[in-house]
Amino acid sequence: MEVVEYTDPLCPWAWGSEPAFRRLRAALAGRVHWRRAYAILFDDAEDDPPLDPAAETAWYARHLADIGALTRAPRAHRLSRVAASSWPSSLVARAAEAQGSETAERVLRRLRESVFVLGEPADTEALALRSARGVPGLDPGRLARDAASAAVRESVRADRAEARRPVPEVHSVREESPHPGTAKETPGGEVRYALPTLLFRTPAAYRVVPGWRPYEAYAAAVDALCPGLLREAAPLAPDRALERYRSLTDPERLVLTGGAWPPPDAVRVDTAQGPVWLHPDEAQHHPVARQ
Repeated sequence: MEVVEYTDPLCPWAWGSEPAFRRLRAALAGRVHWRRAYAILFDDAEDDPPLDPAAETAWYARHLADIGALTRAPRAHRLSRVAASSWPSSLVARAAEAQGSETAERVLRRLRESVFVLGEPADTEALALRSARGVPGLDPGRLARDAASAAVRESVRADRAEARRPVPEVHSVREESPHPGTAKETPGGEVRYALPTLLFRTPAAYRVVPGWRPYEAYAAAVDALCPGLLREAAPLAPDRALERYRSLTDPERLVLTGGAWPPPDAVRVDTAQGPVWLHPDEAQHHPVARQ
């Protein structure tokens, strides 16, 4: 089975979906090919500069608060601006994949946290690269070179195009979710997947689960295609979970861990909606330490 995750590093619904996605990835570990396609939420080619940046930022901050009230995901105390472009963070996220899946996961997490924890979206090349600084095992010089390469840009451009060819089922979605995942019309007149969307695909069939959904919706899609493939992972001890994931929100640790929380050496970072818990090594190199 292939799982395609249509996403964007700066998407608030994708950030709010991480508890379910992390649980699903653990339940499918080693048995599927999981691929991310960066759909480019904030697109250079589609979005005009705002007439009143301060007013747009205030509106978007309220929008994030509304989403956070549903997802319970952390959000920054103060948002500096609405992201100008998703391209830099998407290019850096794709470039990181060349340095291994674990490194790529940690880089993508840092890019998400740039906006939803720090309030400073990684919407320039410099900010995106800075967000990744200090990730264990990362070669920052290689990351910068790869992110600037024609091959990585073409790869993300292909993701963007793929996200704008959604399967028919998402053009009209009848769900009660506050974000049901109906395909979105872009300012450029195209139609793309709502973010996030998961497409589960085998050689014979596929299932699509768009929008913000409970874990059970994704599990049902897997079972419909490959009964028995899903193997629920046992909860991790808190210290082991923090060692594995390096950064956990409260919604994530509630579905991924078991036992007394927090671990003694966890570093708490407070946000406008709950804490983010960092492994002490992660906290030492995380951008939050440079604020």
